[in-house]
Amino acid sequence: MAAPTIGGFDSGYKYEFREDGVYLTIYPAESESLMFELSDMRQILRECGVIDYDVALLSRTMREASGRAQKIAEPVEMTEEILQKIADGEPVNLNQDEAFARLIVDISRDKMKATVKYDTKNGSKLPTFDMVMAELTEKGVKFGIDEDEIKRGIESLSPFVAAQGKPPIPGENAYIDRKFDLGVKGRPVVDQYDRVDYKNLNLFVLAEANETLAIRIPQTKGTAGTNVFGDTVPAQNGRPIPMPAGKNTQVVGENQLIATINGQIVDTGNKISVDPRLEIKSSVGVATGDIDFDGSVLISGDVKQGFSVKATGDIEIKGSVNGGEVNGRSIIISGGITGANRGKVQAVHDVRAAFAENAIVEAGRDIYIADVALHSTLRAGKKIIVEGKGGKIIGGLTVSGEEVSAKVIGNDAFVITRVSVGVDPNLQKEYHEVCKSYKEGKKKLLHITQTLNTLAKIDMSKLPPERMAQINAITRSQFPIAGQLKRDEQKILELETKLSEMKNGKIRVDDVMYPGARLSINSVVKNVQEEYRHCTMSLNEGEISLGTF
Repeated sequence: MAAPTIGGFDSGYKYEFREDGVYLTIYPAESESLMFELSDMRQILRECGVIDYDVALLSRTMREASGRAQKIAEPVEMTEEILQKIADGEPVNLNQDEAFARLIVDISRDKMKATVKYDTKNGSKLPTFDMVMAELTEKGVKFGIDEDEIKRGIESLSPFVAAQGKPPIPGENAYIDRKFDLGVKGRPVVDQYDRVDYKNLNLFVLAEANETLAIRIPQTKGTAGTNVFGDTVPAQNGRPIPMPAGKNTQVVGENQLIATINGQIVDTGNKISVDPRLEIKSSVGVATGDIDFDGSVLISGDVKQGFSVKATGDIEIKGSVNGGEVNGRSIIISGGITGANRGKVQAVHDVRAAFAENAIVEAGRDIYIADVALHSTLRAGKKIIVEGKGGKIIGGLTVSGEEVSAKVIGNDAFVITRVSVGVDPNLQKEYHEVCKSYKEGKKKLLHITQTLNTLAKIDMSKLPPERMAQINAITRSQFPIAGQLKRDEQKILELETKLSEMKNGKIRVDDVMYPGARLSINSVVKNVQEEYRHCTMSLNEGEISLGTF
């Protein structure tokens, strides 16, 4: 009896199911492209019940197309139904439920995951474990194969992950280990009995010559991974970081930074420097002139009317500020501030003073007044605290972003005392300045545009060279203005977002708040008509509410 066959010379292939095994013949094609694919050959085998076969040999036989029969599998027992279909020349797969679903191995873009999916167009029979393994082998998947997951996955036609690679582990970035803490600045010293020394406020964080300021911890190498094809996946090494050497510092070895002089530590993030302190053992006045110093300043006396002190670092004044101007990072004034309607004290961070009278005091963060703020303008980004010996705010304007806290607000003469919280005055000031700049820029750009539109009606070829040069200059001038307008628009949006997020303002009075106080919390206004004692004022559902303690 002749062996059952599928295909023939005209088909380009022929399967023979002989007694000693399954043979495949691929006939040479007239063109290099085959009319069928490897998946087609495998589908025929599956339909005929041939599960265990050499996929690699099958693929090579198709590529060689030698016209010679090649044994690719051991003998199989075929059902009478399949034999009859082969004899009648009918397609083997007449019933989809009896055919295996076609396996599709999907490799992720990073080659770290192999997912098995199913094509049930020609059949929906569940594949075997060996079929999945053969398909993975054909795709070249050989690492990270999860046999347990495959066994679970072939129990249904749902996609499953058959193999996962080992991802590379990146190295740790280098970093700078700072050996100092600027967070202690402005914190009063507390002794062993928990007593606070308000005269020792740690205004400066100092370093001595040859003191270690920072250590660089070098970057580490990454650990390579492996993808599902067994290929090595290189890991990214940690990034290096330069030493933050600034003024008056020195790198020792490769990774140690030391101070070369005694002075104050200034850390900008990218650079660590040591600034010497400027010490003035008298008052700032006629004998010294104005002070403008790149570093910190210590003044043993006063700052006289009409003179100014400016410093990039912190300023400590043992005496008072009497109508002068002081501008620095953090400012501490032992005596106090008398503005005489001229003086101003401005700090990037904090201001501390014994008292303020007819003064203007502004701080990016906090203002601390020990005794009294009398008819003064106080503006702070976060808090204004007047809780020392007197702890009184009388008259003037007090504005802070988060909180105003005092023992007494106003007095029994009902003097008008304005207190506002919930809006950072520094942000508000910056917002108004940017809006003003934006408005002026729009006006300039409009004027230039109108001028150019008028000039466009003129025959340029008749203009003298100097006139053309002027027109070209006008044309070029619009571009930097337009660029600045775009930056202003972005800044306005940023500031509006920050201002809108400020909504937790609070006013606290430890003793008494008198009538005459005019309160504003997040733009909600309240005029105080009676005395309030031991209370807090905050915003609740759009109204200023009173809380006691």
